[in-house]
Parts: sequence; C-alpha cells; structure tokens
Amino acid sequence: MTAAIVIGDAPFGKRLEVHAERSAVLDELHARPFTPIASPARVLLFAFQTDGEAGRADRTALEHICRAEGCELPRPGVKHHRAVVGSTMLRWEQHSEFTTYTWEIPASLEATPFEPPASTLVAVMAKIPQPGPVLVAIDLHLVFQRAVDLEQVFDRSSLAAAANSDRSAIYASDFQPDAGGFVRILVLDRRLRPERAGAIVQRVLELETYRMFALLGLPAAQRLSAAVGRIEKRLAELAAQMCCTEALDDNRRLLDELTALAAELEAGAVASMYRFGASRAYNEIVRMRLETIGEQKVDGLPTWTAFLARRMAPAMRTCATLEERQATLSRKLARTTLLLRTRVDVALAHQNQELLRAMNARTRMQLRLQATVEGLSVAAITRLGHLSPRVATSHGFEKENHHGIHRKISSARRRRPHARCFRFSQPGRRHRSRGRSRPGHP
Repeated sequence: MTAAIVIGDAPFGKRLEVHAERSAVLDELHARPFTPIASPARVLLFAFQTDGEAGRADRTALEHICRAEGCELPRPGVKHHRAVVGSTMLRWEQHSEFTTYTWEIPASLEATPFEPPASTLVAVMAKIPQPGPVLVAIDLHLVFQRAVDLEQVFDRSSLAAAANSDRSAIYASDFQPDAGGFVRILVLDRRLRPERAGAIVQRVLELETYRMFALLGLPAAQRLSAAVGRIEKRLAELAAQMCCTEALDDNRRLLDELTALAAELEAGAVASMYRFGASRAYNEIVRMRLETIGEQKVDGLPTWTAFLARRMAPAMRTCATLEERQATLSRKLARTTLLLRTRVDVALAHQNQELLRAMNARTRMQLRLQATVEGLSVAAITRLGHLSPRVATSHGFEKENHHGIHRKISSARRRRPHARCFRFSQPGRRHRSRGRSRPGHP
C-alpha cells in the first residue's frame, strides 16, 4: 500500500506532496487485523514489558529468528508481523510499553482441554532472547462445543463465563495461573466461522492482556499510599504549629519542612503519573472490548463484566483515589507554603526596616560628630590665626602677606618645636628665650 497520490495517467501524472505522517495514520487502522483461526486450536500469548532500547533490541532479535527460519522479515517501521515458524504461526505485535508473541498451534479434535501442558508446545520460544520481564502468559484452548464441566476445569470461586452477543461461542476462565504459570482460557466453538473465531480469540486475549497491564497501577498506588498519608498528617501538624509561631527562625524552619514535604510529594506524583495514566487507558480498553463482545450469561455463572467489576474496579478506584489525593495534597501544600512564605517575607521586611532605621540613626550620629569635629577644627584654626606673629613664627607659620599667599618660614628652633615653643618660665626662674627674669622677680 502506498501513501502517494498521483493525478492523471501514470507515469506522467502529477504527484502531490503528501503529509509526512500519512502512511503511519493509514497503517494504524490495519495494524492489528483479525486473523482466521480454525477450531480446534491452542493459542499461547506472551507479553513482555519493553520500552525504549528494549523494544529496538527485541525487533532485532525477531529479524534474526525470521532469517534463521527462512521467514519473511518485518517491514521497516511496522508494529506487527506474522510469520510461519516450523509448524506454528507466530504473530508479533509491539505496543507502547510491551511486546506480545502469540503462537497459534493446531490441536487435536479429541484433546482434553489444556492438554498437553502449554510449556511443552512452544520450544521455539526458548530460542528467542527474552526482550524484557514477562507479565502476561495465556494458554487459550479453542475447541468445538461439547459437554465440558467448567467447574471441573476451573476454580469455582473465581470462575467467570459468558457467551458472545449471538451466543455462537462461550468463553470461560478463572484468571488464575496453572502449574506452568499460564492463565487458562477455554473457548467453546458453537458455530463460529474461522474469521469470527479469530475475532473472538483476539478480543479475549486482549481483555486479559490489558487487564493485567491496567492492574500494574495498583502496586504503585499501594507503595505511595503510606507516604501520602504521612505527608497529610505532617501537613496538619505544621499548619497547627503555624497558628502559634511568630519567631522568624521558627517560621523559616516550618517553611523548610513544608518545602521538603512538597518535593517528596511531587517526586512520587511524577514517578506514578505515567503508570496511573496508562492504567486508566488500559481499563478503558477493557471496558470497550467487553461492550464490543456483548456478553450474555451462561448457566448462572458471573460474566466477565460482572467479575471484573467486582474484582478489578476497586483496584482502579484505588489508583484514581490516590492520584486525586496527590493532586489535592499538592494544592494544600502550595497554599500553606504561600501563607508561610508571606509571613516570612513580612517579618524580613520589618527586620529590614528596623535595620534601615538603625543605620539612619548611626548616619545622623556620624554627621553630628563630623560637624562637631569640623567646628572644633575651624575654632582651632581661627585661634591660631589670632596668635602673635612671634608665636606664629615659632610654629613655622606667618600671616597672609599682601599677595594672599601663605608661606612657611623656618624657625630657629625648628629641631624641637614642641619642646622650645611656648615655654613660659616658672616663678623665680629666668625666661630662657630672653635671658632675664620675669618682671617682679630679682
């Protein structure tokens, strides 16, 4: 199939430019077609969790198996492939996070349900490198209708059975693994054509596969539930402490703890976001597949819809409830943190205001001291200006001359200015500078 569009007679027609994703969109509608299956048959399905590099490695391994068996190789970019490997038909499908290997094996008309054991039927599976951890292993046995006591084949406590919309087939399972680890599903063919049988088989296999992957969210929810409960309790305690805490250091401590709780909550929410979203999507696929089959009750046994609603729906509600708790708790943490941060900001603003007020007071004090010092300096200089010329000369200064220029003059006693300047004689002693006694003394 080609995605090119040509207008006019080939090869001279005009080729239109197509969208880059047109081929992928067209192929998606035909990605997983129903394949006819003739009764009786055994169908074994393995689903491995593969994402990223594991998915690419698995595709490479499939190509090696096809080359070794002389089968047609998968086309580049396709997500499904069918190949005959020995006496079995292999159907390979790659999904967003898992890959399935489905083996269709002819069965005997007289064979007892689920005999021989499934583990002995696909030895070729051991040749394929395991692409990832296996989550789903299904053993489906398609047989012509006959007298089969379902309660002898399955566990009565978890047995669920139903007929399709036109009651042309009955399918039953107890959803429990057998000794080999396979979940067994029995399909009774009443009047199915191969195409119809293939559709019923594929839908039943998808139901069990998507049911398993949908329930992967439950262990994640159970692991996170304890942490979410602890954060909720601690948030209530911190909110109570906020009512009686006023000190800035205490508010900062509370803010740090709230931030740590918010980080822990967001880490768990981000880690589980994909898992919970995938669980919701898989659960919706299961619901749609059950609606498509149009189940009818059989011999008073619970249908798959009723059984899954009683057993699977609570698990899905647990995941949804925990996801809602995470979102609600995140909003409460953000609101509480905002309130506490506002209180801390107000306290810091008040503290900064007090600091600025103290700085202003110190600045005014410094200005006053500076003004006082300048005033004293001016007074001292003015006093020096009124001293006698002789005293001024002894200090090495003279008054401003008529040209307005100050000049420094040398003093005869410059060596020891502080020792010999302004030396006044004591009573009864002669004045050293003049060599005579002071007036009034001999």
